[in-house]
Amino acid sequence: MSDTTHDGALATSRPPSADAGLSAAELARKYGLSVSGARPALGEYVRQLWGRRHFILAFSRAKLVAQYSQAKLGQVWQVATPLLNALVYWLIFGLILGAGKEMPKDVYVPFLVMGIFVFTFTQSSVMAGVRAISGNLGLVRALHFPRASLPVSFSLQQLQQLLYSMIVVFVIAVSFGNYPQLSWLLVIPTLALQFVFNTGLAMIFARMGSKTPDLAQLMPFVMRTWMYASGVMFPIGIYLKDHPQWISDVLLWNPVAIYMDLIRFALIDDYGSSNLPPHVWLFAVGWAAVIGLGGFVYFWKSEERYGRG
Repeated sequence: MSDTTHDGALATSRPPSADAGLSAAELARKYGLSVSGARPALGEYVRQLWGRRHFILAFSRAKLVAQYSQAKLGQVWQVATPLLNALVYWLIFGLILGAGKEMPKDVYVPFLVMGIFVFTFTQSSVMAGVRAISGNLGLVRALHFPRASLPVSFSLQQLQQLLYSMIVVFVIAVSFGNYPQLSWLLVIPTLALQFVFNTGLAMIFARMGSKTPDLAQLMPFVMRTWMYASGVMFPIGIYLKDHPQWISDVLLWNPVAIYMDLIRFALIDDYGSSNLPPHVWLFAVGWAAVIGLGGFVYFWKSEERYGRG
């Protein structure tokens, strides 16, 4: 189609485009375009995460090695830190305040040490999760990968650190007269359930921390309160026997208290089933399922917004 301008030049006009009048969404569908960084479907997201399993494992190992790379004792601090915490708490709560007065010394010392190590596993996973996105913005903005890889990797790092620490826990258990038996195998499913719980919790706080970096400053106070309410330094059932039963029940069904008590039940001969709340394994599995799966879905819901200011 052509026409002549006022100066004699020949001008041409294009026929109307076939795309005229189409909306952006319609154009995207027509040409197979997708939004950059859009959140994939949940099943696809799980598949992508599984495809990054080697990265997750390598990243967690690298973080574990680098954690104490500037310290002269290096990886010894992985075990020394919770062990020194246990010593401090034993001096204050065990000797001065008498928190373990209802328990023999050969029971209270491993009781306290196991509580410190198991609670530290959850505490460290949560604290690492809070900074998983906000502390790695350069990586998040530079590369395309499922962001859940970061909190999962940090939780895996804490699991590896705990496994090293469990050597000390076993030594202390034996030192106080608790020798290996079949019940020790209960440590494996207990730590597996706690790892799932920790990972879900890390994902919840990773999403929250990505938008509110100041949450990292508040969490130490929250975790300290949680520690005191979990029976790390004292047996909840014995120490609260003069209080209303519902208070004791709420604290005993606290997820960290459940995982701690299962470890104690498995490794300490004189820490019997009477110290455990009813249906303890049902609660252990339930907390892992609810927080683990719920935390994963909650984190996935905000996948496209991580690292975007």
